Amino acid sequence: MQPRISPGRLRELGPINWVVWQILSRAAGTDDAHLFSTLGRTKGLFRGWLHFSGRLMPGGRLPRHESELVILRIAQLRDCAYEMDHHIRLGRRAGVTPEILDRIRTGPAADGWSDKHRALLTAVDQLVETRDIDDTTWTALAAHYDERSLIEIVLLINQYEGLAATITALRIQRDGV
Repeated sequence: MQPRISPGRLRELGPINWVVWQILSRAAGTDDAHLFSTLGRTKGLFRGWLHFSGRLMPGGRLPRHESELVILRIAQLRDCAYEMDHHIRLGRRAGVTPEILDRIRTGPAADGWSDKHRALLTAVDQLVETRDIDDTTWTALAAHYDERSLIEIVLLINQYEGLAATITALRIQRDGV
């Protein structure tokens, strides 16, 4: 499968996005983070998206471990290998062990989740699958998070679900491919 839009280089990215792409690629542990060299072609839109995305993760209020649980579950549900690759690495740094990763792949019904994490992952599944969170799940989630965090959770889920859809629609290849 070929990318629908080739990753950009200096001419397509412009000097600012080219530098940003270089820094983000190194941080991701690759020579070319295809996501950033593709989205970087949008110039200022890319930087605006990075700012928004970065305010959710890693700059959000949710503990990094919980953000990674959310993102990895979305990657699993959307069958987005690119997102999964990146967040397995990032999740490892945030305490996502191979055993936890196996539970993420199974979902919120897997044994071993705390009530908090089960509610969080149930909300992910519902929002991705139905575009809504039912009242029972919302009540379970609200038992563990304040209002600001609840809003952030919904935004985080939608950001990474939308990103998975973008990666899929643009056929962005996994790094190293």
